[in-house]
Amino acid sequence: MLLGAVLVVSLLISSLSSPGRVTTNGQWLEEVLIENNNSSHKIAIVGVEGIISGQSLGRGGPSMVDMIKQQLRAAAADSRVKAVLLKVNSPGGEVLASDDIYREITQFQEETGKPVVASMGSLAASGGYYVAAPCRFIVANDLTITGSIGVIMQGYNYRGLMNKIGLRPQVFKSGRFKDMLSGERDLENLTPQEEAQLELEAQMVQDLIDETYSRFVEIVEQGRTAAFDDTDGKTRPLATDWKDYADGRIFSGRQAHQLGFVDALGNFDIAVRHARSLASVTDANLVEYRPPFSLGSLFRLFGRTEATSIKLDLGVDLPALKPGHLYFITPTVLPP
Repeated sequence: MLLGAVLVVSLLISSLSSPGRVTTNGQWLEEVLIENNNSSHKIAIVGVEGIISGQSLGRGGPSMVDMIKQQLRAAAADSRVKAVLLKVNSPGGEVLASDDIYREITQFQEETGKPVVASMGSLAASGGYYVAAPCRFIVANDLTITGSIGVIMQGYNYRGLMNKIGLRPQVFKSGRFKDMLSGERDLENLTPQEEAQLELEAQMVQDLIDETYSRFVEIVEQGRTAAFDDTDGKTRPLATDWKDYADGRIFSGRQAHQLGFVDALGNFDIAVRHARSLASVTDANLVEYRPPFSLGSLFRLFGRTEATSIKLDLGVDLPALKPGHLYFITPTVLPP
């Protein structure tokens, strides 16, 4: 108990005395020095790690989208920040969340004139590439998995399982298409009218996916073209047949470089070098913006979280995709 009390007091004192705090729209972030190069300039590092989602990262905490917004606004407000490094290590995620991050990056560059340089980690596919597309420069490792330009929506039909255990649904709906994504339909015993409706519903869903995919292709073309124009040709132009490869396939970093989807091959240090070059500075300190320590977050470490859901073990690991949701994601590389 005594050691715990000392820990709480010491962390509280350090949090209150931290000199590097910034506020954006009433939200506090703490500036953390990652690499000190004894420079008056800064490059802010913003991370896109894991599944891209608009959901809260914790109890009452901000979502990934909200956190990136706050970090970019903190970088915009600091005149010493000359560029932003977007560290991407993600298989993608929700369509809307990916698009929100894309818009924030685009707006940041347009309003501040500060370049955002994407540094791809081991994985920057689908939505991970979507958020990198508007950046002024993209660096990938030779072995980075990227690409996967496409949209996916999936669900499961579990009527066969229901029939085996004697469970039958009762559906009351306001319109003929209200249950079009339901997994309870008996696909083995469809009437001709039901088969015709199922084909129509499939076409409606495909039209929605095609529209979202067209948006993805547009984002890639606009982002890469703007980067080429704004950097006076320092970036690689897209290959003339690049759309032939925007069919959901994944690329290595080297393949993406050949097609113009990324601008240079290398590691994080190479991305830092290009960020300095685009910002016209010879050196810069590397900083991050993080949520400051709070007593509430400490207490949650010692608290108990009771289960609020029941999981059914079917003997297989299913991709973490919610039925009825559109995703820019690469499900084949999702962890089990």
